[in-house]
Amino acid sequence: MKHNGHAGHEWVAAALNQFEGRLLRYAQRITGDPHRAQDVVQETFLKLCREQPTAIDGHLAQWLYTVCRNQAIDVRRKESRMTAIAEPTLDDTCSEEPNPARSAEDRDDVARILDHLGDLTDNQQECIRLKFQHGLSYREIAAVTDLTATNVGFLIHTGLKRLREQLNRDE
Repeated sequence: MKHNGHAGHEWVAAALNQFEGRLLRYAQRITGDPHRAQDVVQETFLKLCREQPTAIDGHLAQWLYTVCRNQAIDVRRKESRMTAIAEPTLDDTCSEEPNPARSAEDRDDVARILDHLGDLTDNQQECIRLKFQHGLSYREIAAVTDLTATNVGFLIHTGLKRLREQLNRDE
């Protein structure tokens, strides 16, 4: 059975509109390069085009982040550059629409948190970012990272505890 190439992919366009920006930031943290991140996200959505909507119904975000992560890690490995995950800019940690009323004190707090986030393990950083910057559930994070949901919860809990301790020491 033939289907119209354009009519069958409205759901892909909707997914692109919803997830492209977040996936670009996520891929850039892994690859350390905005151009490589664009390639990774493009490949992720090309793979999505090949999927049947029913195959990923109900877990689109999890599927996209998993494919994006795996693709980004492959790119990083192929280039033999094991660069550290790039730290997000202050704007990356904010919602899609920045609040102009945000106080300087809030910006300082975010900057302090980002400074200390780099002190955590790579797994803790990734789980915390997927939870708080990308809004994934523990189960979705577990599927993306190939960890158990229990392990994800532990990593987030211990990571946040360590961040809290470091921030309290700063005061």
